[in-house]
Amino acid sequence: MASHFSSALQLTDLDDFINPSQECVKPVKVERVVGKKGAIKIETDGSYMEVDEETGAEVKLEKAKITLNDCLACSGCITSAESVLITQQSQQEVYSILQQNQDCRKFGLHNEVKCVVVSVSPQARASLAAKYNLSALLTAQKLTAFFHKLGCDFVFDTSFSRDFSLVETQREFVTRYRSKSALPMLASACPGWICYAEKTHGAYILPYISTTKSPQQIMGSLVKDLFARKLDKTPDQIYHVSVMPCYDKKLEASREDFYNDLYKTRDVDCVLSTSEVDAMLETEGVNLSDINAADLDGLAGAGELVSHAGGGSGGYLEHVLRHAARELFGLQLNELTFKTLRNEDFKEVSVQHDGVVVLQFASAYGFRNIQNLVQKLKRGKCKYDFVEVMACPSGCLNGGGQLRPQDDESSKELIRRLGGIYASVATRLPEDNPAVETLYREWLGGRDGVKAAALLHTTYHAVNKTVNALNIKW
Repeated sequence: MASHFSSALQLTDLDDFINPSQECVKPVKVERVVGKKGAIKIETDGSYMEVDEETGAEVKLEKAKITLNDCLACSGCITSAESVLITQQSQQEVYSILQQNQDCRKFGLHNEVKCVVVSVSPQARASLAAKYNLSALLTAQKLTAFFHKLGCDFVFDTSFSRDFSLVETQREFVTRYRSKSALPMLASACPGWICYAEKTHGAYILPYISTTKSPQQIMGSLVKDLFARKLDKTPDQIYHVSVMPCYDKKLEASREDFYNDLYKTRDVDCVLSTSEVDAMLETEGVNLSDINAADLDGLAGAGELVSHAGGGSGGYLEHVLRHAARELFGLQLNELTFKTLRNEDFKEVSVQHDGVVVLQFASAYGFRNIQNLVQKLKRGKCKYDFVEVMACPSGCLNGGGQLRPQDDESSKELIRRLGGIYASVATRLPEDNPAVETLYREWLGGRDGVKAAALLHTTYHAVNKTVNALNIKW
């Protein structure tokens, strides 16, 4: 079967498990049953045989199977069934839309030409900057020029939509803390973590997860609602592409929650990983370093490159902690001191007021740390008020869709370099962006209105286990 995916995904039509890009981290639970003693024998073909010590009878053991319903969407593998959801999530589909636009213009069908908008995440930008030895700003400017030359109309930075995501997460936490409900609040920006929570822990864990949309999906709301109105277009007249550091974002964009039934369009039509964008550069026969820089596009006002403090995964922990300390206790926090726990991907920080610990936050990256966190929560031993949760070890800069290290560089060295590039961009508090306050008032009709809730928040759905691996519910 011909693959609709890019070569980066290396898709083949197997029944279940397809081309791992990293070790599958799904834990397989084994039910222990008291029975007769036995032994395990390994055959020359690699199969395992259980040998009954009393009778000598041998029974071939079945392999542990990871079905689609077990999948955590950790980018460790891609399954055939998932390909049904994201067949159109490839650079081939982007090229197809751009070609359709050319054909429509050629034949005078200007009303059928789609406005193509590209939203680039800062993590993906940092990965490309590292490969081509460019600054973050130059990379953003050259990517803008590259996509414009392909035929795309606008190129935006998702740091703008992350302003809204951070502000909403801050406000949501303060509300929960004051009412002492659904704590700890767990960050919601990582789709791999959301997929794991919905499929593995269901209704128990979902109430703890922040309802705030990820920056990708808030950008979808901005592009298909605010920007569409600005251009006097309907949502289906805009084709929205996002460039992200992980493949899980393709699954997130495919969720029915982010589909407009009226106009039959998704908030994000296509998600490209960083490696897929790099493949597009190779297809076009250009080196990013050689492209002339272009002015940045701005979704609301002039284009600018601004980031957020708090690390390469969006800074949710730091922003929420500082806002909560100021809003709840009147405290202005200086430099935060983190305590490393089991490993570098599990850290905690606390805030004291009048000698009493009043806020305890943590970051948990990677599924091993997430599983430990969930188990503590289920046992009632989780002491935290907020946890920044990310599926990938080292966070979003190490996403499965990022460019891999060169031969002379280790993964850790690359992550450190990506962190430096990411941190080189000037930071700003999201509430200090004047466009955010303006849009809350003029676009959303206020912070607490129905429109703000609909466009900036979402819901989650426990996935019932079924025996059919093709029956996925997102």
